[in-house]
Amino acid sequence: MFKIGDLAVYPAHGVGVIERIESQKISGFTQDFYVMRILENDMIIMIPMQNVDNVGLREIIGQKEVTKLYSILRKRKVSAENQTWNRRYREYTEKIKTGSVFEVAEVYRDLLTLKVEKELSFGERKMLDTARMLLVKEISLAKKVKEEQIERDLDKIFS
Repeated sequence: MFKIGDLAVYPAHGVGVIERIESQKISGFTQDFYVMRILENDMIIMIPMQNVDNVGLREIIGQKEVTKLYSILRKRKVSAENQTWNRRYREYTEKIKTGSVFEVAEVYRDLLTLKVEKELSFGERKMLDTARMLLVKEISLAKKVKEEQIERDLDKIFS
């Protein structure tokens, strides 16, 4: 259960704040919804409370998970080297949709590593930017530091 004011992560959209909880009558049934504003772009999402697990809404990671996340980023094993760009893109899209920050970290790491070896497709470059944004926002909130510091940390890992 989330409360008004709680920060939560909505898969593929990122971190948001629960602004209110409201009930609406739909097809004769009353449903309760979390109304969440995504921090990155002010988009409003309504999430049926009974579907929270299905959509992957979750709390922000803690400090212990940040350490695990950084160790994932430091590994330099790209498993998609011989795949076509569209197959990689589909695989990475599925990983981002899971809502797991660890899956997002793998996508970011793999795309950055791949970028050194070959030119990324437009879709892959866009996905790289999305993965970076998702990571930076969540890690900065988890560590309670400015996003610029996390961006520098990520750049340092991959320099």
